[in-house]
Amino acid sequence: MRRFQRRHLKAAVISVGSFVLFGVVTGLIPNPVYVRMVPRTLLDYLFLALTAGFLGFYVLQRTTEQRGDEKTATAGAVLGFLAFGCPICNAFLLALFSSSALMTYLDPLRPLLGVVSVALFAGLLYVRSQRPCESCEVEPKQTATHQ
Repeated sequence: MRRFQRRHLKAAVISVGSFVLFGVVTGLIPNPVYVRMVPRTLLDYLFLALTAGFLGFYVLQRTTEQRGDEKTATAGAVLGFLAFGCPICNAFLLALFSSSALMTYLDPLRPLLGVVSVALFAGLLYVRSQRPCESCEVEPKQTATHQ
């Protein structure tokens, strides 16, 4: 039972922590250090909450056995970050493209990026929920047969 509570606590900390971290870094949570250049929208907050929630559920479902789902989870998190982040405040994107190109091409695609992120996470979590739980399975009793 203690392991069950620890997993839920870890998932909650990851979810709340990623919400606060991503919210502060993108300016969705107002702070004196970072000023967002693009207006905040309801969709930005929705994709922030969904991305943070999905990260928490991903951690909750994660087992000790590595399954190769990390790439899908990383892609979902990055696409989610691009969906709710300020396109012209991202120094990496600004170094690659001009601010006018980002506002012309990336800004209109942000809702689509958010939908793709949610679809990736939802698909990943669905597939993982269909797999058997190694810690939940009862080992079959072995019967001794004499030959």
